[in-house]
Amino acid sequence: MTDGIDWEAAIHARRSTRSYEIRPVEPDTMAKLKDFAGRMPVPFEHSVNIKFFAANATRRLYGNTVTPPPDHAAFMVHTDELSVSKAGFVGEMLILYATSMGLATCWYGHFSQAELEKLMPHRAEQAATEPLNRACAEGEPPQQRAICITPFAYRREDGLRIYDRISGALMSHRRKPLRDLLLDGVTEESLTPDVLYALELARKAPSAANGQYWRFHVSPDCRGISIAMPVGHRRTMWKHPNLDIGICACHFWLGLGLKGVESDVTLTEEEGRAVWRFSLKSRHSRG
Repeated sequence: MTDGIDWEAAIHARRSTRSYEIRPVEPDTMAKLKDFAGRMPVPFEHSVNIKFFAANATRRLYGNTVTPPPDHAAFMVHTDELSVSKAGFVGEMLILYATSMGLATCWYGHFSQAELEKLMPHRAEQAATEPLNRACAEGEPPQQRAICITPFAYRREDGLRIYDRISGALMSHRRKPLRDLLLDGVTEESLTPDVLYALELARKAPSAANGQYWRFHVSPDCRGISIAMPVGHRRTMWKHPNLDIGICACHFWLGLGLKGVESDVTLTEEEGRAVWRFSLKSRHSRG
């Protein structure tokens, strides 16, 4: 856990934004963002590679939907399910940190690979093994690839696109109630206050098309919690829903930390699903 950051406020404030001021992030803010990316504390080993890059204010990167601001990051990862889910966890930590500094962000899984290769020359070796026009193609090239990207920018307050008006007013707050996400007859009343708090933050995680694929299994003593998609979940247009499960797991882990609860974290693949398991230990002093 990183001290000095109001993670709860960042989770509540976080919105997916698609309308930006076309100006660079302040140098001091960008330096802090890059520093955090290199040292963020996560409870597992991973090989997620965060690559910062600059883009011109044209619509080639995101198609005709978004004019990109100058500053961005790509989350480079192998495309097995566990690596993808870890990218969701790591990426969301960075996005929440950016939110805490007043920056606007958005997870983008669909973008022009051809344009990204121009903006990130170190990806040239991957060009031969990846399709050029979409990020969610099937297949698993041996190298890491950009599974998602995000801008880092300042939200444009005037002239917001209709999507952002709807998202700000409705979609960003429209989450399934916790009772619909709990498995095996577990009720909110049976949860300890710490677990209930962490699960409430977890259910507020963003997901592709607001699909909210996650389900929560809680042991009778509330000391074992798992987060995963339901068995047999059918994928639609978004090919990497396990990334969203990692995002949800990030919110849950942060919630536990905010309550001073330590946990052992494990990640396994079961029936094509990334399953995050949290074994709760004890509270620790937060000073």
